Amino acid sequence: MKNKNFFTKAIHVGNAPDEETGAVTSPIHFSSTFKQNEVGVHNGYDYSRAGNPTRERFEKNICSLEDASYGIAFSSGMASITALFQTMSSGDHVIIGRNVYGGTYRMVTQVLSNHGFEFDFVDTRSLNEVESMIKTNTKWVFAETPTNPLLELCDIRALSNLSKSNGLKLAIDNTFMSPYGQSPIGLGADVVMHSATKFIGGHSDLIAGVLITNDSVLAENLYFIQKSGGAILSPFDSWLLLRSTKTLALRFQRHSDNAMAIAKTLQDFSRVKSVLYPGLQSHNQYDLATKQQKNPMGKSIYGSIISFECQTKRMRDLFLEKIKLFTLAESLGGVESLVCTPYDMTHASVPARIKKSMGLSPNLVRLSVGIEYLEDLINDLAQALDE
Repeated sequence: MKNKNFFTKAIHVGNAPDEETGAVTSPIHFSSTFKQNEVGVHNGYDYSRAGNPTRERFEKNICSLEDASYGIAFSSGMASITALFQTMSSGDHVIIGRNVYGGTYRMVTQVLSNHGFEFDFVDTRSLNEVESMIKTNTKWVFAETPTNPLLELCDIRALSNLSKSNGLKLAIDNTFMSPYGQSPIGLGADVVMHSATKFIGGHSDLIAGVLITNDSVLAENLYFIQKSGGAILSPFDSWLLLRSTKTLALRFQRHSDNAMAIAKTLQDFSRVKSVLYPGLQSHNQYDLATKQQKNPMGKSIYGSIISFECQTKRMRDLFLEKIKLFTLAESLGGVESLVCTPYDMTHASVPARIKKSMGLSPNLVRLSVGIEYLEDLINDLAQALDE
């Protein structure tokens, strides 16, 4: 279905009715093992770690939404990132965004670096900085866009051109925008990573990750790591994700529409020092966001994550005490609105000196705007920020 619309692919790819019963909803294949007709002869599956029909359905579905050929699903977003870096050999080097998710920072600095991989953190907004860090052993550039939680963007096409001209591969963490809001493969990325826990799942009821690519050699390597390492996505979670992608377009558009209205409103409160949201013209990369972040209809879209800094830590704490519809919790992308303080929560494992160099303030609040009725959300924020 290469030429079908996003909405159509989300519902139909990987979701063909069950051939045996005609069930419109695809079945869940819980089986850990499969009958072999004779030794080494089977119907495409022998053991669920190596391949499972339900997981395969989801992998076909999600890669179609990124207009790619291969999707490899894992048990978490961190498992997928780890698998990507396991394609390297000891001594290989990665240029990685300085403002990545705290879990990515922890994995890179406390686990993978102990296995002979080298990492340099840079501001991926600057092509000059990225280029200056390229070494003879550099293999990958890994970037989030927008970043968590400061919503910094990198120019995917420009970064891709730089990477290709130096024989490097580019990986983009597209979690914050989902396949609905941004298409890194189309902009030149070699692989796209998602924490499918977030917008793809969309209901805060599963943990999952996925890597998506058009590179057949890379895909074969990743499938081998998936099978060998065993950090596989369960049949039930695969089925839940198949259910969820059917409504991804509707959900993400509503998320983003709500967030845009809320970001504009937050600018009017005296207790708010600054608002970070790529859809505001005050954002220093608004033009890039408008050009790069497009929904399937070609319209600019800015996502559901808003970060804002309170004037003082006391004001931050008062806000958290008074807010009602925004639940204090980590994660994002669910239908319900969430709030967190990245300095002490999602980025707690990042050293204070690194957080300071990133510009991450203890007073920063991150909102994951849900799909509730907009006026109710705005009223809740107003009462929590009221003096």
